[in-house]
Amino acid sequence: MSTLATSTSADSFEITRTDTPVPDAQREAALAAPKFGTVFTDHMARISYAQDTGWTNRRVEKYGPLQMDPATAVLHYAQEIFEGLKAYRHPDGSVWTFRPQANAARFAKSAHRLALPQLSETDFLGAIQALVATDVAWVPGGEETSLYLRPFMYASETFLGVRPSLEAEFLVIASPVGPYFAGGVRPVDIWVAEDYHRAGAGGTGDAKCGGNYAASLLPQQEAYAKGFEQVCFLDASTNTYLEELGGMNVCVVYADGSVATPPVSGSILEGVTRSSILRLLADAGHEVFERPIPLADLKAGLADGSVSEVFACGTAAVMTPIGRLAGEGFDLSVRDGTAGPVTTTIRAELTDIQYGRAADRHGWLHRLA
Repeated sequence: MSTLATSTSADSFEITRTDTPVPDAQREAALAAPKFGTVFTDHMARISYAQDTGWTNRRVEKYGPLQMDPATAVLHYAQEIFEGLKAYRHPDGSVWTFRPQANAARFAKSAHRLALPQLSETDFLGAIQALVATDVAWVPGGEETSLYLRPFMYASETFLGVRPSLEAEFLVIASPVGPYFAGGVRPVDIWVAEDYHRAGAGGTGDAKCGGNYAASLLPQQEAYAKGFEQVCFLDASTNTYLEELGGMNVCVVYADGSVATPPVSGSILEGVTRSSILRLLADAGHEVFERPIPLADLKAGLADGSVSEVFACGTAAVMTPIGRLAGEGFDLSVRDGTAGPVTTTIRAELTDIQYGRAADRHGWLHRLA
């Protein structure tokens, strides 16, 4: 396991504790039955940027509304990025997060693509550690629970010209969460969108920015109306290859034990959970391929049995079995709507590592408190 972050990174944050903390009983009630992203901790971490001074004013302060001028750049040109990771309480009471260095690197890559200032890994990790140490009582300890961490950055300059902002704000907020999907881990029904696309070549598909998610909301809404829980998008160039769900990567398990996932080629987000799962699959002896997956081949494989499982993966939901795949002119069941053994085995292995129930042989864990 990794060690506690260097003292200089978290210790550089000035801590100003809230004068109105959530009462203990109210906090414990929220931790007993957490819902995803609806309740937030007492504090938030923050760093400010200006072109002439760089990153300054590292602090943890009371969670609360942001004061923003109507001409703030992000409101007009969507120049913002975010990340998502979790803090897990281990059996001994310590608190850890999972591969935060990978999130820091992706955050810097997203910042570059959106013409925002890049934040150092030291500041990224320091902000997370400082916030979690301040709000450590908010880290739940129940089954499938964690403290979801949301680092984000936005263009904060008051200016309406179309150019990169000269000022930015970086913040981290946190929310105690349970399973992402209502009802816990279970197979979900997926609608394949053939008339909408999440991203295209040369766009921002491999950056974690709000615009990508905004583009997914209308097709997601239409899928809900049809009785489906998520949307799978196809490539924008040919409209024939699987890309990803609105917020998760997708993997296909074949009857011979091999696993394939669409390649990271500029229009797909390079998921931290995705790369971790691919490593665990390879460790377990599965052949793993990052290759284009035609929708037609997936449909044929589900029909003839050569495809045995399909699952989605991401930080929020970890691994979610797909039980039904449908679109215009087709409606196919995956394993009669049940979770498959590869999905359940690898998911259990991954979560056991995250929650400290299994050895961290790859050094993925990073202690926060």
